[in-house]
Parts: sequence; C-alpha cells; structure tokens
Amino acid sequence: MLRAVQLSRTKMDEGCGGPFGAIIVKDGKVIAEGWNKVTSCNDPTAHAEVSAIRAACEALNSFNLAGCEIYTSCEPCPMCLAAIYWARLDRIYYANSRQDAAAIGFDDQFLYDEVAKPIPDRSLPCEHVELGEARDVFAAWDAKEDKIAY
Repeated sequence: MLRAVQLSRTKMDEGCGGPFGAIIVKDGKVIAEGWNKVTSCNDPTAHAEVSAIRAACEALNSFNLAGCEIYTSCEPCPMCLAAIYWARLDRIYYANSRQDAAAIGFDDQFLYDEVAKPIPDRSLPCEHVELGEARDVFAAWDAKEDKIAY
C-alpha cells in the first residue's frame, strides 16, 4: 500500500496528474505500477488503476488478472472499479476514501448516481439506434468458432 501512496505523491509532484497511484501484486510480488496521467497524456481514462491494469496485462501477456490484487491510494472511481471487475482482479485494497477525494475536489458521486439511473433519466442523452447490421455482427460473433471468450 505504501508503494501506491508513494507513487501518488511522486507522480503528482512531477506533474503527471492527480494524486493517485496503484500497484498490482501477484503471488506477493509487484508486477505493475500505475499513476494518474490524465493531464500529462490528455487522456481522461488514464487513472492510476487503469494505468496499472494496462501495465499488468502487458507484463503477464493476458487480459485476465485473476490471481492478482490491486493496491490503490484511493477508493476507485466507477470507471476504475468497472475496469477492476473486467480485469478479474481478486481483491482491492485502498487508502483514501471517496469522501476524502471529494473533499479535495474529486467528487465521483455524480457518476455513481448517474450509472444507477434508468437511461432516459441520465443527464447525458443516450439514444438506442436499431440497426440490423449491428445485430449481424453480434450474430457472427455468437457463431464464431475460434472466438476467445472474456
């Protein structure tokens, strides 16, 4: 955990982005590190946890991080939490809470609230466009014999 916090401080001081760091551990060994790179990479998805997941997947040459744990300097935002679930990490350890983050201007409560709303009630307009070609692609995937499930 201390390494995740150290990364958050070091990379913040270096101007990489916000005060967030994360490490991924497998069998007691750090296999990847990540830090917030939102402002230095102009990438709103470059949060510490997502950066660490990308590095761990590359290190293990796998999209499945089962058997790994993530240590992060702050409770993951909804995007990062979803990425952690998709990556199949076994456990999350975090230092600062979402309330601590909100107190310094990183308030993710809006996102937590939006995701829970029915689609028509969300603040970002979202419209379902029926398209046969899109269904055809899904049908082709469903029938594909050499697909890699994830």
